[in-house]
Amino acid sequence: MIWLGATVSTPINSTSSGAVRLSWNLLAAFTGSAWTAIVGVLATPFYLHFLGIESYGLIGFFTTLLTLVQLLDLGISPTMNREVARHAAAADAPRLRHLFRSLELLYWIVALFLAVVLVLAAGWIGQHWLQSAHLGMTDVVHAVMLMGLVVATRWPIGLYSGCLMGAQRLAFVSGLSIAMVTLGAFGSIVVLAFVSPTIKAFFLWQVVVSLVHVVLIRGLAWKAVGGRQGASFKLAELYRIWRFSAGVGAIAVTGVFLMQFDKVLLSRLVGLGAYGRYMLATLLASGLYLMATPMFNALYPRFSALVAKGQVERLVELYGLATRLLATLAFSLAFGVSMHAEALIRLWTHDALLSAQVAPIASILILAAALHGVLFLQYALQLAYGKARLALLLNAVLLVIYVPLSIFLTLAHAESGAAIAWLLMQFVYLGLGTFATHRYLLGGYAAHWLLRDVGIPLCASLAAVWIMGGIEPYGVVGYRGLIWAGVTIVIGMSLSLVFSPDLRSSLHENLQLKKNRA
Repeated sequence: MIWLGATVSTPINSTSSGAVRLSWNLLAAFTGSAWTAIVGVLATPFYLHFLGIESYGLIGFFTTLLTLVQLLDLGISPTMNREVARHAAAADAPRLRHLFRSLELLYWIVALFLAVVLVLAAGWIGQHWLQSAHLGMTDVVHAVMLMGLVVATRWPIGLYSGCLMGAQRLAFVSGLSIAMVTLGAFGSIVVLAFVSPTIKAFFLWQVVVSLVHVVLIRGLAWKAVGGRQGASFKLAELYRIWRFSAGVGAIAVTGVFLMQFDKVLLSRLVGLGAYGRYMLATLLASGLYLMATPMFNALYPRFSALVAKGQVERLVELYGLATRLLATLAFSLAFGVSMHAEALIRLWTHDALLSAQVAPIASILILAAALHGVLFLQYALQLAYGKARLALLLNAVLLVIYVPLSIFLTLAHAESGAAIAWLLMQFVYLGLGTFATHRYLLGGYAAHWLLRDVGIPLCASLAAVWIMGGIEPYGVVGYRGLIWAGVTIVIGMSLSLVFSPDLRSSLHENLQLKKNRA
C-alpha cells in the first residue's frame, strides 16, 4: 500500500504533458456539465409556464425512460472507452476500427428496436401507467410516441461518446454537448412561445435536435479512431470484449435499476403533478452528478492507463487527490444549497407554494447525490482494474436492501419516503463499498480514504453550515438567499482546502503547468 504524505510535490499527473491534458479534459468536462446545469435551471421555469406541472411530469418521465433504456447498453460504451484508452497505438488502430464498426451496427439495430417498441407501447403506457388529471389521453399517448423517437436517436450517442472519451477528447464531447443542450432547451422555448405551447411540439423539437447531435458526434468518433476506411463487422472482436462488457453491463443494469427505481415507483403510485414536483427536486440534485460524471469520464481512462502500466503509486496519488477535490466541491455545494433550498427554488420558479412543496424533498436528494457522486471514483477504480464482478456484487447486495426499503417508505410517505430511502442507501454504500473496494484493490487504504479524502471535505462543509447557522438572518428569501447560499459554499470549500495542503499544492502546480504551456 502506498501511503500519501502530508504534501505532494507533483501535480495530478507527474508528466507535464499528461497533467496538462488531464487538466484540460477535466476543465472541458466540467464546463460542459456546468453549462448543462445552467441551461436546465434557466429553461425549467419556461417549461412550467408554457406547459404546466403535469406536462413537466411527462418530461420527467421521459428523462427516467431515457435512463432506463441504458439497461440495453450491456456495458458496451464503457468497454469502448476502455479499449480506446488501452489500445490507441497505431498498431492497434485497424483492430479498434473493426470493433467500432461491429458495435455501431449493434447499436443502430437496438435503436430501431427501441423506436418500434415504444411507439407500439405508447397507448398502454398512457392509459394504464401514467395518471393525468388535466392532460388529454391523446396528448399523453402522442408524447410517449415521440419520446420513443427521441430515445432511439439519442441511443447511439453513448457509443460515440465512449469512443471520444477513451481517446481523451472530452473537449469535443463537451463542446458538442453544450451546443446541443443549448439548441434543445432554448429552441424548444422558442417553439413553445411562438409555434405551439404543447408537449407534442416540445418533443418534436427534441427529435430534430437529437438527429443533428448523433450525425455530428458520429463523424467526430470515427475521426478519433482513424476513419471508416477498411472497417468491417468482425464477430471475433465482439467475442474478445464480451466478458468485460457483460460484467460492466450487469453493473449498469443493477445501477440503473437502483437509481431509477424510486422514479418508476412514484410514476405508478402518484399523479403527474406530484411526480413533476419530485422530478423538479431530482433536477436540482442532478447538478451534483454534473460534477461527478465529468470527473469519472476524465479519470477512468487515466486510471486504466496507469493500471495497464503498473504505476500503482501514481494511481493511488491521483485517486486520493481526485476524491478530495470532488468531495470538496460536492459537499460544499450540497450543504449550501440544501440549507437554502426553499429560498433558491422560490427565486427560480417564482412560486411560493411549489417551492415549499419541493424544498424538503430536494434537500434530501441533494445530500444523497453528493454522497453518491463521491463514490463514482470507486467505480472508476474497479473498472480500471477490470474488477466488474466486485461492482456487480455490491449492487446486488444494495438491491436486496433498497427495493423493500424504498417500497415501504414510499407507501408510507410518498415522495419524501422515496427520497429518504435513497439517502439511506448512500450511507450503506459508503461503508460497504469502501470496505470491499479498498480491501481487494488497494489493501489498507479504506480508513485513509474515508477519514482524509472524504472526511475532511465533509467536516469542512458541516462546519460551514454550523457557522452560517449562527450568523444568518432567519427566513432569507430572494437574492439574499442566493447570496447566503454562496457564502456557505465558499466557506465550506475554503475550510476543506485549508486542511488539504497537498490538494492546494496539486491545484497550484496544475494551474502553473497550463499557464506555462499557454
